[in-house]
Amino acid sequence: MLINFTKMHGLGNDFVVIDATARRVALTPAQIRKIADRHFGVGCDQVLLVETAHDPNVDFRYRIYNADGGEVEQCGNGARCFARFVLDHRLTSKREITVETAGGIIRPRIESDGQVTVNMGVPRFAPADIPFVADATSDTYALEVAGQRLTVGAVSMGNPHAVLLVDNVDTAPVAELGPLIEKHERFPNRVNAGFMQIIASNHIRLRVYERGTGETLACGTGACAAVAVGRKLGMLDQKVKVDLPGGTLLIRWEGGETPVWMTGPATYAFEGKMEL
Repeated sequence: MLINFTKMHGLGNDFVVIDATARRVALTPAQIRKIADRHFGVGCDQVLLVETAHDPNVDFRYRIYNADGGEVEQCGNGARCFARFVLDHRLTSKREITVETAGGIIRPRIESDGQVTVNMGVPRFAPADIPFVADATSDTYALEVAGQRLTVGAVSMGNPHAVLLVDNVDTAPVAELGPLIEKHERFPNRVNAGFMQIIASNHIRLRVYERGTGETLACGTGACAAVAVGRKLGMLDQKVKVDLPGGTLLIRWEGGETPVWMTGPATYAFEGKMEL
């Protein structure tokens, strides 16, 4: 099977994007792992499938597969690349689209400067919505990890996130604690682990160990989750600049039942064909 693909990235969080609107594409976990392999495949953090929507009121369906072959609910950087892809490949003429994901409906909008703004939906803090094992909803939770007692915030941005405050992201033990938090038994669907350093009330630094992928250069939903947790703790403003290893995102959340808005770039790398 010969497949056309486009390689894109959002701040270094990279994707192989495949148009499955005109031709059905069904990828096995083994095929996804092969595509994502940086030595024997194209190489990426996630594979994105562009599909026709199930709902006639929605423009597209968007499926996301991590490098380990598992399908996940949501990806913020991928959403921005998705929006640029469908417009630039003339699958739509709209600069604002409605997209169905496994984590809910999102609404990306391409700005006049080429940046993409995405309505990422309302953050969910109830343990059952994340999912997270806890007796009641709380701003923070104690988590036992490798003999340490960590304090984390937990939230769903369409996918599960645990956010840990650190003094300095440069020295944070992301490689050591990230995989342990990701697979912690209190997160039954595993979790993305964010390590957040607060510089000011409108500025944070962040590193994210992503579920099924490992640490990435940027995580859009992770940036949204970190700001949501920081706002809940009374530490952050409505508009926050989030510096990630791959670059900067602007996140805005007014709080309560309002959606989180994310703005950032979507960049093309190259296009090609691959045999599966």
